[in-house]
Amino acid sequence: MKLSQFQFILPKDRVAKEPTRWRDEARMLVLNRKTGEIEHKIFKDIIDYFGKGDTFVLNDTKVFPARLYGKKEKTGADIMVFLLRELNREQRLWDVIVDPARKIRIGNKLYFGENGSLVAEVIDNTTSRGRTLRFLFDGPYEEFKETLFQMGETPVPHWVKDSVTPEDAINYQTIFAAHEGAVQAPAAGLHFSRELFNRMILKDIDKTFITVHMGTGHFKKVDVEDLSKHRMDSEQMIITPESADIINKAKKAGHKICAVGVTVMRALETYVTTNKEVKPYDGWTSKFIFPPYEYAIPDAIVSNFHTPESTMLMAVAAFGGFKNVMHAYEVALEEGYRFGPYGDAMLII
Repeated sequence: MKLSQFQFILPKDRVAKEPTRWRDEARMLVLNRKTGEIEHKIFKDIIDYFGKGDTFVLNDTKVFPARLYGKKEKTGADIMVFLLRELNREQRLWDVIVDPARKIRIGNKLYFGENGSLVAEVIDNTTSRGRTLRFLFDGPYEEFKETLFQMGETPVPHWVKDSVTPEDAINYQTIFAAHEGAVQAPAAGLHFSRELFNRMILKDIDKTFITVHMGTGHFKKVDVEDLSKHRMDSEQMIITPESADIINKAKKAGHKICAVGVTVMRALETYVTTNKEVKPYDGWTSKFIFPPYEYAIPDAIVSNFHTPESTMLMAVAAFGGFKNVMHAYEVALEEGYRFGPYGDAMLII
């Protein structure tokens, strides 16, 4: 497959700037990957496609306020720092992206907050994804973390909306978020409400959680035409023995496994036995899925509508079939579906 095969025109006004008022009332396009048939539903109708013993696998990562705005020493130039992950708790070291990065050098100090109350020093600029900062903070770790996160904002991508509101701290987080570490929300999980979970219980539909700390790699521009040469950023993932057991037992009993979101799809396919069983795992994944690819674990997937030439669109197309999915996207554009993390959903069965 070539990058250009995943190109289509997405008007800016089709990217949702806000979610639907009720999480489970976004629109949902349902694609049957065997027949190519398309249906138009509301997200809460999803349980009509599943029954007793079927199992949803969801990502319980928690988004933290990763985007900070500050000033560069001496020049006072405005800078944006995007926190990626904590490298060392005791030394207050963080892996970050700095924008603009061109004039940031090792030894530069960056100031954040009113009167520059939080200071960071650039100690490395050789990492593949950006810079390493050491935050100069003498207080206890809990106080540092609270200060850092108070200064940060919810990292809703700028291509979604220009300015973040206090409501985004709630909207850009799943109701089951538990383990802090993501800088992007697992968007497909945003549609699930407590009411929907209760209705799933009444139908004896099961669920289990894995953790994949979603990074920025999914939104990075793919700059090679030959997809086999693209390299994905790594993401930290955890599949506990308990979750693996739930998934494997359900699959062995002939029940459907529904992967909620591309991060879950990717994680479930990272370490699979020859018997098509999920293995417990605590580590990192850099798996890149694009057509043609035969999934071993999911029998159905839920995903939002993604941007052109994105790796997330490629992973979805690998599951639903390239022609089926690209046709479904044409239909979605014609029918007014909303794209992006705040947009509508697609269920592929």
